[in-house]
Amino acid sequence: MRKGRFITFEGGEGAGKTTQIRKLQTWLKSKKIEVVLTREPGGSEGGEEIRNLFVHGKATRWEPMSEVLLLYAARYDHVERLIKPTLNRGAWVLCDRFFDSTFAYQGYGHKLPLEMLKNLNQIVLKNFEPDITFLFDIDVKKALNRAIERENEKEIKEDRFESLNISFHEKLREGYL
Repeated sequence: MRKGRFITFEGGEGAGKTTQIRKLQTWLKSKKIEVVLTREPGGSEGGEEIRNLFVHGKATRWEPMSEVLLLYAARYDHVERLIKPTLNRGAWVLCDRFFDSTFAYQGYGHKLPLEMLKNLNQIVLKNFEPDITFLFDIDVKKALNRAIERENEKEIKEDRFESLNISFHEKLREGYL
């Protein structure tokens, strides 16, 4: 049985997840709680390698099923190498995205069968899940503008999903809700 807490933050591009996760991290540290901040895809050495493949390039770079397989390879590595060991030592893990994003992006956004995603999730994660998930909802156009502004400030862009059309982002918002 794990000793720490696992909290995930979900929402579309530009919804404010990163801002809020950092605020919670600061608050938990002020309460003398050890906290590890992480993200998906990524979080572990192998996960970050896969992230680089996943977030760069053209929006059409990967087929939706290829995206899912990349995500679950990264997620398995992330959970086994970072999240579970951190929780087992009693620290809290705050994660920017987890499996809800896969259901929203690849399930609702790219129309992969939700039942298949549930089965894959069970195969890879067994019954491992967050203690709580916070969903951040925002108007799609406003969120995309915020995300694009944020990306414009970066030297290395991770804008593969921001470049998808507005209807994709509306579908993924529907998936989250």
